[in-house]
Amino acid sequence: MKRREVISIFVENQANVLTRVASLFGRRGFNIDSLTVSTTNDPEISRITVVFNGNEQSLAQIITQTRKLEVVKDIFLLEKDNSLFRELLLVKVACDKTNRSLIKEIVDIYRGRIISLSKTCMIIELTGATEKLDGFLNMLNCYDIVEVCRTGVTGISRDADVTDVSSID
Repeated sequence: MKRREVISIFVENQANVLTRVASLFGRRGFNIDSLTVSTTNDPEISRITVVFNGNEQSLAQIITQTRKLEVVKDIFLLEKDNSLFRELLLVKVACDKTNRSLIKEIVDIYRGRIISLSKTCMIIELTGATEKLDGFLNMLNCYDIVEVCRTGVTGISRDADVTDVSSID
């Protein structure tokens, strides 16, 4: 049975690393649902967070194959029950004086922020779990959504004993 998997990969911070990791997924027939990359507290190391659907066998296969790449320093599964996941959403909504306050009420309920406002539209920022962002967009469906931009999922384990990037060789 396929399920949503989130893995975190620590890699050397150098050119073409993302391409190598992403192409490995593609060559193995995995579709990446979400991918984020950022530097860590060590400027030599970057973290790649990948979300994909797979079963236990496919998860084991992709972890084994990814670990073999020489640029990969560490890779681990971010367990749903022991990790925090967040995504950033920016959404531009057309508005006017008749519906501005109604949209603002929805933004407030979801603890979002209006980061830009004009007479014809507003841009809203919302951070949270994917399900929260999906619910927010669903509530806005009755308004004219002009543009949506999402970062993709990033995550971190709640455990203190997870990889310390400063100790990676």
